[in-house]
Amino acid sequence: MMEDELDRMLSRQDEIVPSSGFVSSVMDAVRREAAVPDPGPFPPLAFPWVRALPMFLALAAVIAMLISGFVELIHMPASAVQRPLLAPAVEHALAQVNAGWLAVALLLAFLSTFFSVRFAVGQR
Repeated sequence: MMEDELDRMLSRQDEIVPSSGFVSSVMDAVRREAAVPDPGPFPPLAFPWVRALPMFLALAAVIAMLISGFVELIHMPASAVQRPLLAPAVEHALAQVNAGWLAVALLLAFLSTFFSVRFAVGQR
């Protein structure tokens, strides 16, 4: 076939008219299918409460410990609060090596390694 013949065939404007009851039968079938709830190929997934419960309990325990710590701090006598927690020499050494930032960096490294291994291997 030549390009001119193909262009001539594709350029024709023949109107396609469906048979008399085709449109109404298709629309009736569409309405019937829309009325039936579709379960899909898989049943809906339930929330994994068994796996989430330990995380919720741990979060609740941390919150309870923080609240009880603040309550104890409020009720503590002033003489106990003014006493330093660590010796001044230890505090000075920790400040010189930036112990807080080191602890945060170690914690982030541990958590990122822990979760990446857990997600890569999968939960068992």
